[in-house]
Amino acid sequence: MTYRHPLKNPCKCNKIAVSCCFFGTAIIFLKVGGIMEFFATISEQFYKCFIKDDRYKLLLGGIGVTLKVSLVAIILGIIIGFFIAVCNLSKKKVLRGIGLVYTDVIRGTPSVTQLMLIYFVAFAAVQWDKWIICAIAFGINSGGYVAEVIRAGILSIDKGQTEAGRSLGLNGRQTMTHIILPQAIKNIFPALVNEFIVLIKETAIVGYVGLVDIQKAGDFIKSTTFLAFMPLLATAIIYYVIIKILNIGLKRIEKKLRQSEIR
Repeated sequence: MTYRHPLKNPCKCNKIAVSCCFFGTAIIFLKVGGIMEFFATISEQFYKCFIKDDRYKLLLGGIGVTLKVSLVAIILGIIIGFFIAVCNLSKKKVLRGIGLVYTDVIRGTPSVTQLMLIYFVAFAAVQWDKWIICAIAFGINSGGYVAEVIRAGILSIDKGQTEAGRSLGLNGRQTMTHIILPQAIKNIFPALVNEFIVLIKETAIVGYVGLVDIQKAGDFIKSTTFLAFMPLLATAIIYYVIIKILNIGLKRIEKKLRQSEIR
């Protein structure tokens, strides 16, 4: 009796090929079906989180609040930071003491604690909009960090520049305004940009005082729909896009400042 290998039998080969095709097609259909089901689930969650009841408007309103608070806070922080930096560089012990205590307290305590102290204690009796009080709180916080940035920028300018200003007959204030600060601004601009970016992300804690920013809007959607992935993903994307656009714009400004310095 002669043994014949199964693969040498045409009928059996055809059966094996048909079986492979069948199982392969089944696997493909299962994968396609899974992908289609996945996209259907994502589409359903997207509709439920953002389209239904116009919930996307919460995020749009949150973007406006975040930008308002951050912009006012960085302007206030630069103003406070400049005066604290001047105090830290002053020869008077009282002014140096004020600057040292301010920066030490601000940098040594959490931002959320400062926000709650200012909102629930310092401004408890003031009938202002929540976003204004939050902007003041973050401006005070930012001032402690900006002060060190400005101080470092001023100290980075060679002392010969000050002596040159004095030799031209300028007093200390005129020398600082017309000679030192214009050069220091170019040095501290990247650090100020970084502070602004950090500030935008730090404003995500304003929900502690009931202000609806981007993060709080996402939390509202999450608690309403009982879906966490889509609101959190949307929140992260919005923050990323805002900071990316800000980075591109401020880098162009920095490049122009550097070009003017080369000229």
